[in-house]
Amino acid sequence: MATLRDIRRRIRTVRKTQQITRAMRMVAAAKLRRAQHAVLAARPYSQRIWATLHEIGRRETGLDHPLLRVRERRRRLELVVISSDRGLCGAYNANAIKTGAAAIREGLADFPEVVVSAVGRKATEHFARQRPLVRSWAIGSRVEYSLAVEIAAHLGARYETGEIDGVEVVFNEFVSALTQRTQRVRLLPIVPEFPRMIGYEQGDGREPYEFEPSPEGVLQVLVPLALEYSVYRALLENQAGEYAARMTAMEAATRNTEELIRSLALQFNRARQAAITRELVEIVSGAEAL
Repeated sequence: MATLRDIRRRIRTVRKTQQITRAMRMVAAAKLRRAQHAVLAARPYSQRIWATLHEIGRRETGLDHPLLRVRERRRRLELVVISSDRGLCGAYNANAIKTGAAAIREGLADFPEVVVSAVGRKATEHFARQRPLVRSWAIGSRVEYSLAVEIAAHLGARYETGEIDGVEVVFNEFVSALTQRTQRVRLLPIVPEFPRMIGYEQGDGREPYEFEPSPEGVLQVLVPLALEYSVYRALLENQAGEYAARMTAMEAATRNTEELIRSLALQFNRARQAAITRELVEIVSGAEAL
């Protein structure tokens, strides 16, 4: 049976843990507000890029770009799995990793070979134990556009040279502070006729665009930009979802510590009451013996 000193020591330990979880929740909530603002600001721009691509694909035929070419012979698929660098966010990273593993199995049904790249330390550590990674990146304290440019350049160069015949990305989409939805999106080849990016809403069919100097010239600029910004938006969505998941997990952990402290306090009071009763019995017994 635990002594009063042991119970008191355990209560102090749980209270220190509670201070840590409460502080982590507050930090995650503050970071979530900034990350959520970045996501909401990026979505309209991303949707407009895909709206323009869709308009070009709808109005023009015979347009050519290396990232638009769909290869009939599909040999190798590169899967990019995005996670966070840190844990303590519930099942957030596990969901992305689980979806990535399922995407590998499903990809093998269409491609003879599936290779993996990872963004974020958690995905890197998991998939590196199973297979050699093509590339891996760390996200850091905040998402930088330069990271998206680097990832997009890596994927675009491999697709143009024929090293890979398709690219898919797995990430967690930020829905709300309580909900994050794991997504699997094809990045390459880019098909402008089909609006693939999350949140895209097709217009009413009117033609509000005039392309200068030409649709071909616009396409040469817009296609690499669409790839870069698709990666950038996936990174933003993933980071906002990470902070939301961590805030929820730390809030649940704080509630659990409160319940544990109440339970330990009740146990402590019962043990102290039993000790006082035992001492009284000993005193009364000693008095009667005299």
